[in-house]
Amino acid sequence: MSIVKINVLEVPAEQREVLEKRFASRAGAVENSDGFEWFELLRPVEGTDQYLVYTRWRDEAAFQAWMEGPRKAAHQQGRPGDSAPGEAPQGERPRPAASGSTLWSFDVVQQAAPKQS
Repeated sequence: MSIVKINVLEVPAEQREVLEKRFASRAGAVENSDGFEWFELLRPVEGTDQYLVYTRWRDEAAFQAWMEGPRKAAHQQGRPGDSAPGEAPQGERPRPAASGSTLWSFDVVQQAAPKQS
């Protein structure tokens, strides 16, 4: 079965819009990766400043291949939580929107989908 990776991003209230715009501008950054199955950016509703970046992968090898390939290249140029055009003087890396990050990993042991009628 699949694996799930959840990146927990600490995002101050004044940086929420910045983070969401950066993720919106990343369209296609992960979707074409071999073994990629799903992505969701989850905004906190109450009581926390933690956004959850949910991705599901075919297996750990597919996730690691993306981490060492496309993700690594994107992070060297700036990533959704760290950069956006026009936010910093030319040649300087923009300030991160997230103040912290933690990666959670899970194996999918059960799953269900809505029944088709």
